[in-house]
Amino acid sequence: MEFSKRLDLFGEEIFSSLNDKKVELERQGRTLYNLSVGTPDFQAAPHIKQALIDAAADQDNWKYSLRDIPEMQQAVVDYYARRYGVKDLTREMVMSCNGSQEGMGHIFMALCNPGDLVLLPDPGYPVFTAGTLLGEATPWYYPLKAEHDFLPCVKEIPADIAQKAKAMVVSLPANPVGSVGTPQVYNEIIAWAKENDVLIIHDNAYSDIIFDGVVGGSFLSYPGAREVGVEFFSLSKSFNVTGARISFLVGRPDVVAAVHKLRSQIDFGMFLCLQKVAIAALTGPTDMVKTQCQEYQARRDALCGGLRSLGWNVPDSKGSMFVWAKIPEGYPSSMEFCLELMDRTGVICTPGNSFGPHGEGYVRFALVLPVEKIQAAVSAIGNSGLLG
Repeated sequence: MEFSKRLDLFGEEIFSSLNDKKVELERQGRTLYNLSVGTPDFQAAPHIKQALIDAAADQDNWKYSLRDIPEMQQAVVDYYARRYGVKDLTREMVMSCNGSQEGMGHIFMALCNPGDLVLLPDPGYPVFTAGTLLGEATPWYYPLKAEHDFLPCVKEIPADIAQKAKAMVVSLPANPVGSVGTPQVYNEIIAWAKENDVLIIHDNAYSDIIFDGVVGGSFLSYPGAREVGVEFFSLSKSFNVTGARISFLVGRPDVVAAVHKLRSQIDFGMFLCLQKVAIAALTGPTDMVKTQCQEYQARRDALCGGLRSLGWNVPDSKGSMFVWAKIPEGYPSSMEFCLELMDRTGVICTPGNSFGPHGEGYVRFALVLPVEKIQAAVSAIGNSGLLG
């Protein structure tokens, strides 16, 4: 059978070699410290779990939802006003997605025609590229550089590219590089987008995981943002409901309506039980979100500070649940370093080139183990002699 040529757009799974090595070490009974996958190890709050239990007991919630219920849309509107100070959203500016990954994978199918140009961060999350290609658009990668604190620099985008671009993906706090947006950066992006008639698609998955006293916000809170953009807002990392796949597209109503029209052709709406879970999360207590952020910061300090004490100059991540580290000298590639690190220490991380060409020479650690296990991982690295 001849399969769709669309599958040729996607390369081979970059993690297969890492997984093979992981399985081999597990068979040997080795102690492993898996810091490769960004899946939170914290628990969802009791009131969120109870909302699912209560909703599942109601047979009416097992039918097709066919729509986002108004109570959930209003919960998002009210949360944005309370949490981010965005006070003039309406329910028509909100639609649910089965996770931001699914939303980002589909949005360009609603927005783009073949050959349209989409600007993507490099390094960046792989679904940005996948979604662009599925929408038959052409990706153009803008680099996130250390000299700019791994933040977008629209001044460096060539004028001819800016004029051709239809959309630009901005992801802050950033996976994998851990950078956090500033008012100056957002204001520059908004002004640039207006000047060049470019739609901004902001990925806001980590606004509750920002360190050193900085409070995370929303792209939509900046003047002019709602005229030039939309934002994917996810409950996954803040509320530890990654498997539930609850996120929202929020912002410009014409864009939301276009994506909603596409989605109406491919599913029957978010499971009603999950809509009830979303309402519980958005309207319930959030003390645990702040406590969790403090724990992530303690983990960051244990990892980054611990590695620096060994002579590996790893800067502190400013946000997200990730640490971005330049590999030690003497290794020809990120993948070769990852494989040797795993073999000699049991520590598993992700090679930077899996996030784009500018990721080569770096690795990403996920802060998904308790402080004491991260300290043990650092000790294993130190005892291995890997760093000289």
